[in-house]
Amino acid sequence: MNPSARSPFAAGPSTLGPTGHSAPVPPGPTARLLAGWYATGRPAALPDHLRRYGPPPFTGRPAGPLVQAVEAAGLTGRGGAGFPTARKLRAVAERRGRAVVVVNAMESEPASRKDEFLLAVAPHLVLDGGVLAADAVGADVVHVCLPRTRAAQYRQLAAALDERRRARLDPVPLRLHALPHAYVSSESTSLVRWLSGGPARPQGGPPRSHERGVARRPTLVDNAETLAHLALIARHGPGWFRQAGPRDEPGTTLVTVSGAVAAPGVLEVSLGTPLGMLLDHAGGAAESLRAVLLGGYAGTWLPAEYLRTPLARHDLAALGAAPGAGVLIALPQSACGLRETARMLGYLAAHSARQCGPCRFGLPAVAGDFAALAAGRADPDLLPRLHRRTGLLPDRGACRHPDGAARLAASALRVFADDVGRHLTHGACPAAHQPPLLAVPPATPPEAWR
Repeated sequence: MNPSARSPFAAGPSTLGPTGHSAPVPPGPTARLLAGWYATGRPAALPDHLRRYGPPPFTGRPAGPLVQAVEAAGLTGRGGAGFPTARKLRAVAERRGRAVVVVNAMESEPASRKDEFLLAVAPHLVLDGGVLAADAVGADVVHVCLPRTRAAQYRQLAAALDERRRARLDPVPLRLHALPHAYVSSESTSLVRWLSGGPARPQGGPPRSHERGVARRPTLVDNAETLAHLALIARHGPGWFRQAGPRDEPGTTLVTVSGAVAAPGVLEVSLGTPLGMLLDHAGGAAESLRAVLLGGYAGTWLPAEYLRTPLARHDLAALGAAPGAGVLIALPQSACGLRETARMLGYLAAHSARQCGPCRFGLPAVAGDFAALAAGRADPDLLPRLHRRTGLLPDRGACRHPDGAARLAASALRVFADDVGRHLTHGACPAAHQPPLLAVPPATPPEAWR
């Protein structure tokens, strides 16, 4: 089975957008979410979508057949945590009162473009998923959340919602929102808090969203890609979904591949596909690789010798890694991994909510130490201090933001240990003085949280 289908976007992930390709690369059997794009070479308007898939198969039965199908399919969240989708659906459906569904299309991970691309070429598949989820949990409204920085996509989705309203397709209203853009604003409790009238900052502690979310109502928050998979399972069934991927982690997933590859872009691959094959489908490595970053800025550096590892949670867990936000970044031998990590940590520190100790004090301290290490300005106590501070970040914040930063920092110290020694004893390596490789956004705090 061909393990992937690739979006025909030759530009890097920071500039993904329609390129005018009239003849996309033919899809393999696992081109599921992107099948309509490959069939036509253009985004799907509602008539195109309905011709391909038909209307959403509503049942009007909360916690009924769709939840059972999703459970049998083994669908897990594609937003980062990988939580079983059926368990989330059932938890909301079993609460008393009318529920709320939130489509999380914030995609605040800077290295990811998968949800942006999916919404650009198959918006109605995502919207179908949101409305079908509402049908399954007994919700009377679906909120679709985008970052304010994607004005063109907001206009496109507003037009798609107008199409659906004119067609009287949906039994519940869909409401589109543009939220402040910050790394932590895509966290589920940030969306609930903002939709309830507060700032787009995470809210730690109980009650959980499925118990008391938007306007104190039971709330399902799911990633845009997850809901698109749900829409296909509703139509084709769990057996069809399980035709791709391993038995214990079935289905396909979208991955944004960037860095030192010939053709960066968004891929649709079967879970279980080796990491090296993902790079091959992105045109192959542009030069000899030192490492890859898996999962995004809250992810894990892995040495290049691990490229045979399957993209599956079970296999990656042994390496202390996970698919995360569906990001794979190739780092060439010519780049300085410490410098690139320092830049990412600086961004993560600037984009924290600054509501708790790990984000207000710990994360900026780790970012500062890492910047000094990358620049070759290390004092004798820097390395033990950095290890100690990194170890204090996890499991102490209102959200998992400091945990992700600690994971990134710890993996960099491990994978680039030889460079750490050289930077400590001889100053910054020559690669640290070269132009940076990764398109890390400026480390400036968000302008607004509301």
